[in-house]
Amino acid sequence: MTTEQETFGLDVAAVVRAELPSVAERTVAAIVVEVPSYAEAFRGPMGRRIENAVELALAGFLELATAIDGADASRPIAPAIEGAYALGRGEARTGRSMDALLAAYRVGARVAWRHMSGTAVAAGLSAGALARFAELVFAYIDQLSAASASGHADQLAASGRVRRRHLERLTELLVTGAPPYDLHAAAELADWTPPRTLTAVLLPEAGARDAMALLDARTLQAGEDLPGAEPSTERAVLLVPDAEGFARAALVRALTGRGAVVGPPRPWVDARSSYSRALRALQLGLAPEGDVPVDTELRLADLVLRADGEALADLRAQVLAPLDDLPPGPREKLLETLRSWLLHHGRREQVAAELYVHPQTVRYRMGQLRERFGDRLDDPQTVLALTLALGAR
Repeated sequence: MTTEQETFGLDVAAVVRAELPSVAERTVAAIVVEVPSYAEAFRGPMGRRIENAVELALAGFLELATAIDGADASRPIAPAIEGAYALGRGEARTGRSMDALLAAYRVGARVAWRHMSGTAVAAGLSAGALARFAELVFAYIDQLSAASASGHADQLAASGRVRRRHLERLTELLVTGAPPYDLHAAAELADWTPPRTLTAVLLPEAGARDAMALLDARTLQAGEDLPGAEPSTERAVLLVPDAEGFARAALVRALTGRGAVVGPPRPWVDARSSYSRALRALQLGLAPEGDVPVDTELRLADLVLRADGEALADLRAQVLAPLDDLPPGPREKLLETLRSWLLHHGRREQVAAELYVHPQTVRYRMGQLRERFGDRLDDPQTVLALTLALGAR
């Protein structure tokens, strides 16, 4: 050990240690002034506890600085590092950023150095030892800052994982139709503010992450298991807040080209209804038209007509039986004409325009149809049955 280190260890340390309570008090006072986010936290009993912690950290530094092995600044004592790590985690739990804590460290290092170095010099510390002293102070602070940053990051990661689990649990309760009491409790546990409505969106899992980046930050995403769906669907479930009116149009645009199926907006506690509608559309084979998502609000007729596929097939076979003896080509032309005639309420010119044929062609085909159906084309019940049978073609 050098003479300067001996002088620092045997003579100066005792003098500096006696000043630690005063230095800790001044350090905390400076942090309160220069880092406003700590002003409230340092008041009253909490302030005194923090002063004690600062004093303990400074005492740990003195132990490091007077170590017999020459005070290697790369190996600060474990209790101080553990305390700094715990401080970082605590700051994350209170919601303060790491920036505030690092600023407090910088202020604390400057104030502590100013007062401790002044005391040490007055006690006879040489210039060489003072330089070593400065090196140790700031290396020590760097180590404490790194430990706090690690604790802060670990706490955020842990709390983020916990919140994600709570949000996934909330989503599962919503799509399975849990009672309102359970939903409110789960929303509070997940720290999620309920919106007016939720709209279910089903889309391929591969595009869910990119879609989430474009949607309301409160959007919920279910876990890997899709309640009520076949495992092979590989679809993600999103619940989008307040997607009504213009917001719904924006949602559909954001989902363009993503193979999405969009349910109706429902009161948030009734999100299961929106999810069930979207899932039903998917199961019934409603497909996007080009890049445009399936908007179930615009496909209600299709949903109704496809709700019982077997019944629809029976209805078609029954009401279209008069055309069964025709070859496929002529039969298809008559079906096409009959469907347009029903949709346009018998307006020949509009039927001709839709089919790109002459009005006389429409008249000729309708004559053929009347020969086969007779007066039934004027019967409201038959017209309804034909409309249903041809509506989902």
